Amino acid sequence: MSSFLKDAVNIFIEYKGFFLQGIAYTMLIALSGTIIGLLIGLIAGVIRTIPIPKSLFLRVVLKVVNSIISVYVEVFRGTPMMVQSMVIFWGYAFMNAGRTLPLIPAGIFIVSINTGAYMAEIVRGGIISIDGGQLEGSYSIGMNHFQAMIFVVIPQAIRNILPAISNEFVINIKDTSVLNVIGVTELFFFTAKISKMNWAIFETYIVACVIYFVLTFTITRILRYIEQRLDGPSSYAIHQSSTMPDGSLVVKREDRS
Repeated sequence: MSSFLKDAVNIFIEYKGFFLQGIAYTMLIALSGTIIGLLIGLIAGVIRTIPIPKSLFLRVVLKVVNSIISVYVEVFRGTPMMVQSMVIFWGYAFMNAGRTLPLIPAGIFIVSINTGAYMAEIVRGGIISIDGGQLEGSYSIGMNHFQAMIFVVIPQAIRNILPAISNEFVINIKDTSVLNVIGVTELFFFTAKISKMNWAIFETYIVACVIYFVLTFTITRILRYIEQRLDGPSSYAIHQSSTMPDGSLVVKREDRS
């Protein structure tokens, strides 16, 4: 066992340049894809919650847009990212006389639209979770739907769906590995390359496994800490009450973990 561990450590030291480059591209694609996917989800979520307009023309337009969003969500949630990668990458080449997309931008694009399909449903659920009275109150003070969403509903919905967003980010760190089928030079791609150079296949993939675990474990703990900080203290005192001494009532926040 000690010999095996020594071999694994030596592989990481010898090829650390490849591993670090793979980590950098993996994190770049996963982070960019999650952020862009969230923006796609926010736009889709806001559109899908627009009240039915009075104008017939606007009703038709809204129905068509909602149908397009529904098809997009169902298709990209119902097919594997690996297949989506092949279809998008080689489909672009098919329509452009064999010219292919740059690999890293292609990887970011694929992860983004795949994540956007999941985020659309996550955001929609987050918006629905907000009390409808807040939306009605926003309308009553003169806000339109988009203003109410941006300034009132979305900030609260984001807080509610933060654990789901964090989960999507962690999933994307792992799912970037499927992009090697189109040649994206992420961590798995470099791991396969290293294993062909040293023929220590098991040891090399063990190193990659440990790296993926460290990445996801660290990111999970960081995001969980951020969620706890956003929750605020576990208890707080109510001050300046007219019916009781200052700070005499301590309220405990419900544990969300």
